[in-house]
Amino acid sequence: MEKKDLIEHSPVRLFDTATNAGLKAGEMGLITAKKGLGKTSILVQFGIDTLLNDKGLVHVSFDQQSSNVISWYSSVLAEIAKKKNFSTMSEITEEIVKNRIVLNFNQETFTLPKVVNTVKSLKDGGTSIDAVVVDGLDFDKVAAADLKAFADFVKSNKMTAWFSGTTEADSLKATLPADKLDLFTTVAHLASEGKDLTLTVLKNGEGKVKIDAKTMLMSK
Repeated sequence: MEKKDLIEHSPVRLFDTATNAGLKAGEMGLITAKKGLGKTSILVQFGIDTLLNDKGLVHVSFDQQSSNVISWYSSVLAEIAKKKNFSTMSEITEEIVKNRIVLNFNQETFTLPKVVNTVKSLKDGGTSIDAVVVDGLDFDKVAAADLKAFADFVKSNKMTAWFSGTTEADSLKATLPADKLDLFTTVAHLASEGKDLTLTVLKNGEGKVKIDAKTMLMSK
């Protein structure tokens, strides 16, 4: 019952309801913000939602060690459990992380096509993968053709993929060049508004959600 409640109270349910910008199978989304504002936490919340729904996840990080990524998942899960007073979180966590693979790469030596090949190899080896999270990618160093190949792979395998991108641009047009931007179904920008943090949808749906500055969870 608690796992079902966790799914119903997942921060991602709030995002989906408030913005109507959730991803369908075969689609990619992009979260942008300036460096250090909390993009990883947002991606982890999408990743956790995948895991809670008993789906396989690959989390790819280009700017953090795997141990740091795992710590993010533990911290966010703890905050979700604390907020809703769930008592069996350790059991649920142990169950769902079995469906998570965390990969850490250096973009200078490991390109996006190599990520596709790695995920494909995992799938060919029998690993169930329904979603991919790609954090810390420098889009200036990614060719549009390579990003399209990734998008084609996601679409053909009916997966979803959430990326993060570092930029202070708060308009859709200024986010990425058009040939790269067109590959993303949803784009949302994380920014400070006074003392608050907000995640505002720039493409696919509309609206925004607040980000709790203490827990970094999406909230009302």
